Amino acid sequence: MNDMLLLALAALVGMLLGAMYFGGLWWTVKKGLASSRPAQWFIVSLLLRLGFTLLGFYFVAGDDWKKLLACLLGFVLARVIVIRLTETPIGVSLSPSSGSTTSHSTSPASGKVAGYLPQAGERDAVSLRDSHN
Repeated sequence: MNDMLLLALAALVGMLLGAMYFGGLWWTVKKGLASSRPAQWFIVSLLLRLGFTLLGFYFVAGDDWKKLLACLLGFVLARVIVIRLTETPIGVSLSPSSGSTTSHSTSPASGKVAGYLPQAGERDAVSLRDSHN
């Protein structure tokens, strides 16, 4: 019975590690997109999140592979929960508001979306313009 309690505790710690890792990733993406130096946000966040998570796994697992596995399962479960909680509805932009300025463009120079293929019967703006001339 004591082993089951330790495995449950390891899974709980794994969920906390996962919530901090993936919640931190979500927070970093929001801050990084609004920042004038997004690369610094992403690099520093990655190092902090990864270091903290690896230390957590190291201390939780000790020398028992079962505790490591329970911690990993809790971590993956936390990933699923964080993704569901932070899911952005389709059509909602994560980019900064139009009033703010960034060092990079958020739309392609051509005005077209990369990889977009027109549907059957649909023509792009250039072919429509050329057909009226």
